Amino acid sequence: MKIINGSVFLEEGKFEAGTVACSDGKITEINLQENPATDSDEEIIDATDCYVIPGLCDIHLHGCMSYDACDGTREALKEMAKYEAACGVTSILPTTMTYPEETLTTIANAVRDYRKYDNDTPGHATIHGINMEGPFISPEKKGAQNPKYIQHCDINMFRRINLASGGAVRLCDIAPEIDGAMEFIDEASKETRISIAHTTADYNTCKQAFDRGARHLTHLFNAMPPFTHRAPGPIGAAAENENVTPEIICDGIHVYPAAVNLMYKVFGPERLIMISDSMRATGLPDGEYELGGQPVTVKGRLATLHDGTIAGSATNLYDCMITAVKEMHIPLEDAILCASRNPAKAIGVYNTVGSITLGKQADFVIINKSDLRIKAVIVRGQYGKG
Repeated sequence: MKIINGSVFLEEGKFEAGTVACSDGKITEINLQENPATDSDEEIIDATDCYVIPGLCDIHLHGCMSYDACDGTREALKEMAKYEAACGVTSILPTTMTYPEETLTTIANAVRDYRKYDNDTPGHATIHGINMEGPFISPEKKGAQNPKYIQHCDINMFRRINLASGGAVRLCDIAPEIDGAMEFIDEASKETRISIAHTTADYNTCKQAFDRGARHLTHLFNAMPPFTHRAPGPIGAAAENENVTPEIICDGIHVYPAAVNLMYKVFGPERLIMISDSMRATGLPDGEYELGGQPVTVKGRLATLHDGTIAGSATNLYDCMITAVKEMHIPLEDAILCASRNPAKAIGVYNTVGSITLGKQADFVIINKSDLRIKAVIVRGQYGKG
């Protein structure tokens, strides 16, 4: 397959007119010369007036199309991967909710089996592992998490779940102020990336957590103390530690557009990570749904528990990225980096996905320059219309 006449988004973060080719699911050619040679039997995709960007990588999503990672089935994961790929999101990290160990183990088993038997399904996003959001969080900042199953940090429980997943827990989200959290970070950070999440922790506690090995911050502003000039909290601690990558939801609901733009300026396109935090209503009409065993009402892009608490988003990562460009005034090139390269680096898969680079997985999104709508998606070198 060869994609010609497009503006190709290169690894260094800029567009160049050129051609990209792939074979056996890998990128085999990046040619910036005019009128490259083509074989008569080669599949050609004309990307005139289009951008060619890497497939996006969503490292925090719960569900879509009525399915959820916590359903704990390969069928649910397969339907999620199908929808995401159609939306230009070719790498995903299904995210759990706060549940007991038995349920989390079932989810881990399903992800392990999917990665073993289904991860090459044509037209489906690649599942790189699990984002384990809970149960080691603060009850005071539970958000849409079920308080019934919140517990103290338990390294042995984590290791059992990680083993059940085949060693695929790529992110583990914790509140660093709860009992045993610092000792948990000491041990678990050797096996996964630790993210501060659903927390009441102050600046000093978060700074200590980052010094001991935490390297990530879950959905900036949401379920954490705010940043103020006398209490900088988790955001202030993350901002001054260049090893920490913060997530942000750019759906226009979770964070005010000006605040998103401010965080872009604070953390820069090198560190900021865009996520969707999507739940099972994503891709479906308004109505009543469920998240983490709790009822959720969806109206437009807003999903809430019945008490009004925001409960994930009803938007995919591609739409979040475009919202960041159009409503939050983030340059397209930087938004692409925040939705592809940065998340892939954070979970340790940038050697295979996250950029248009020779030898990497052939995941591309072809989008119209005029309106930024998806024209086509290529997943592992296989073509599908947007």
